[in-house]
Amino acid sequence: MKDKIIFTNEGQAIRETNYWNTKHAAAGLVFLSWNAGAARLLVPDAAKGLLSEMRGTKYVIISRGSYAGRDALELLFEDGSDAPFCIHIMVEQSDRMLPVNEQGGGFVVTIWTRGGQKHRYDGKYRVVATLPCLEPWSEQ
Repeated sequence: MKDKIIFTNEGQAIRETNYWNTKHAAAGLVFLSWNAGAARLLVPDAAKGLLSEMRGTKYVIISRGSYAGRDALELLFEDGSDAPFCIHIMVEQSDRMLPVNEQGGGFVVTIWTRGGQKHRYDGKYRVVATLPCLEPWSEQ
């Protein structure tokens, strides 16, 4: 991502960001920002249809691994079905990566649009060799 994305935070909440007016947002690319124990997924206007795919989510598993030879993240919106909704993003679509020793839970995943926060889920994090992983969560 070449656009510099700026955030003004209020704890886990996003008080202000320039993301909504970037070329990447206009292209429909999501962005994952981390702050104060929250992974905040920003969904641009061009991708608002993703919100309906998230209905029924119980928790979100964020897996970090190699996708086509590049460092990437998988966000699996676990709903208990055989085919939960999933998003894959490159690390450039996130403002930081969690270290391996932070695997497990203890954080939240919030979903944001230009209009504010839309959803909030418990989050789980793991490091895997390759993506897509698409595996259910198992305590490690």
